[in-house]
Amino acid sequence: MYHDLIISGSGGQGALFAGQLLAYAAMDAGFQVTWMPSYGPEMRGGTAHCTVIVSDTPIGAPLVRNPQTVIALNRPSLDKYEPLTVSGGLLIYNRSLAGREPTRPDIVIVGVPGSDLAREIGDERVLNMVMLGVFLRLKPFLPLEAVCQALERHLGKRQRALLTLNHAALRRGFNLPAVPVPL
Repeated sequence: MYHDLIISGSGGQGALFAGQLLAYAAMDAGFQVTWMPSYGPEMRGGTAHCTVIVSDTPIGAPLVRNPQTVIALNRPSLDKYEPLTVSGGLLIYNRSLAGREPTRPDIVIVGVPGSDLAREIGDERVLNMVMLGVFLRLKPFLPLEAVCQALERHLGKRQRALLTLNHAALRRGFNLPAVPVPL
């Protein structure tokens, strides 16, 4: 098993944490993992993305030019990574902030009103968990419960108040009725 993905958004949207959480959960499950963050100098409000690779064999390099999956949390991320997604790959994008529909006919495109769902849950800061839940539904190499357990173990003290909302957001994304069956 090998899967790579890029999670991208603005600083403060939680792209890096979503990738880190996935990496922790995969590592806890015994997989080989790389997590490589990248962010602009402004951090909050600037661009932020991370690359995550999960494999059952050693990983040669942490770099990915054409990811199998992209989770785009905002319009600039959609614009940047839609063309880079590998043919036959998966693009999960936040329809709430995209401002346009993706146009690639050779990839699977899943639009999620992520920001709207996060607000319904109670805090827009859990957008990243809504989108990660959708990803876990579509690429079920890790059970949702493994990621929930990793969330409990690895959520920082400053963010502990959001633990219940993060769990709710993961489950909401995972259980969205409009999301297709796993690919």
